[in-house]
Amino acid sequence: MGWSLRLQGVGNASAVQLGSAMATIERDGAPWLTIDCGNEGLSHYLQHYGEPPRALFITHTHLDHVAGFERLFVSSYFDESRRGKVRLYVPAAILPLLHQRVGDYPNALAEGGVNFWDAFQVIPVGASFWHDGVRLEVFATRHHWPETAFGLRLQGSVVWTGDTRPIPEQLAKYAGAGEVVAHDCALHGNPSHSGIDDLEREYPRELLARCVLYHYASHEEGEILAARGHRVAKAGEVIALAEPTAPRAQQ
Repeated sequence: MGWSLRLQGVGNASAVQLGSAMATIERDGAPWLTIDCGNEGLSHYLQHYGEPPRALFITHTHLDHVAGFERLFVSSYFDESRRGKVRLYVPAAILPLLHQRVGDYPNALAEGGVNFWDAFQVIPVGASFWHDGVRLEVFATRHHWPETAFGLRLQGSVVWTGDTRPIPEQLAKYAGAGEVVAHDCALHGNPSHSGIDDLEREYPRELLARCVLYHYASHEEGEILAARGHRVAKAGEVIALAEPTAPRAQQ
């Protein structure tokens, strides 16, 4: 069956009907690595797979991307087979922000004796990390404030930008091997997000042809983006991916 990308949600923070932006890289039809943990996205994940994710990469800490963490904590901590084993790959620069957002509460449980992160295996990452014997790359994006948002690359297969303004210089480096590029894009841009005019101005046609647009505001907005000739992501969609060319650990 190979590799694929399943989209749990494709909307912005206000587009509840589209689901919070979240996706899972699948290998042979099974979840391999999940990107972000929004509330609506987590609900979609649970509905499809029947259990919570076991490995996640976090792009940034706005709540539409991390609001599912309290539910994930409960499901992981109270399952002895999962407790302390759910892998969280977190860019080191945003680890303090993630703790402030979801982990820094006086008692994770009212009874005491439990730290929020006891439920997880937290792995701070830099420019790259290994997951299941495959090397993935991490790169900074342009979202809201410097060094607070990051994208993910599985070389030769897929790039997930996360929330971002246009980043032509980063994608020239991290999307130069024919990858599908899941890219933040709405009809109109703002200081934290890309608009379609921005992408059409900043990106070459070859790159735009590989982009799948998500994080838009409504079904109607998605239809307008599609009418302009672009591929628009839909919640629940599964996108076939090429076999990664990323380095692999020697067996």
